Amino acid sequence: MEHPSPPETAAAASSQRDVEPSSLPPPAPQRLRCAVQHYEWGRRGAASLVARLADDQDPDLARPYAELWMGTHSSGPSTLLDDGELLRDWLVRKPDALGPAAAARWGGEIPFLFKVLSVAKALSIQAHPDKKLAEALHALRPSIYKDDNHKPEMAIAIPEFRLLYGFAGMEELKDVLRTVPEVEGLVGHEHAGKLMSLKEYDEGNEIKSSLQSAFAKLMAASKEKVSEALSKLIRRLNIESKIRTLTDKEQLVLSLERQYEDDIGVIAALFFNYVKLGPGEALYIGANEPHAYLSGGMH
Repeated sequence: MEHPSPPETAAAASSQRDVEPSSLPPPAPQRLRCAVQHYEWGRRGAASLVARLADDQDPDLARPYAELWMGTHSSGPSTLLDDGELLRDWLVRKPDALGPAAAARWGGEIPFLFKVLSVAKALSIQAHPDKKLAEALHALRPSIYKDDNHKPEMAIAIPEFRLLYGFAGMEELKDVLRTVPEVEGLVGHEHAGKLMSLKEYDEGNEIKSSLQSAFAKLMAASKEKVSEALSKLIRRLNIESKIRTLTDKEQLVLSLERQYEDDIGVIAALFFNYVKLGPGEALYIGANEPHAYLSGGMH
């Protein structure tokens, strides 16, 4: 669930205080027709929870059904099932549906976007900007950054849901550098040495700076170096899997490489926390926090 709500202004706060409670009963619940996004990483056909929730009677078995959007976002607005009216227009006519305070503050807009995701292939590593950066990016490149809102997320698993979230702790990163020579080869001996010398109690800025430099070096590696390192890593893991049980992270690397051959994101996954959410478990993802959804269903 994304929350692109604007910060409260003094005027908005004042208007909320001045709103009188409505004596009218709330409108009856309305059934919605919700937008579906067919991103390539989605599950296909009826295997997708999104296709089933969208009530698609004959889903295309070859087409991915990735996201179901419920809300008033201009890129995928919901409409009323009965007559096709835009939910936003209906909310303008029926302000009691949101309550007087919300209606006074946002009009017919819903200040968050409720999504259901059905993920078959890993998404790219990303981080949503904070409000100030979102406004700047939207002003600079509105065709790419569609709105000026920040997008913190609350992810709630429906079945099991797997994702990468935030950089791993220093001890885990050091273990990666010690046991995965292909990573050290890409970040370089100097950057690897700085990370290995850090302690958990070192100042946060020093840790952040060293990690940022090492990760930037990793992501800037040439395609040739990435391909060579991945080839060595995958070959080594396949051999070692015959004599020992691979860790969850190592198995993840093999899985990602089958999806995205010669992609630096496969190796970059070793730098992040690998999280598995059981049904009903949730995770908050704040602004500027790197993450990547891997598989499963969530809202």
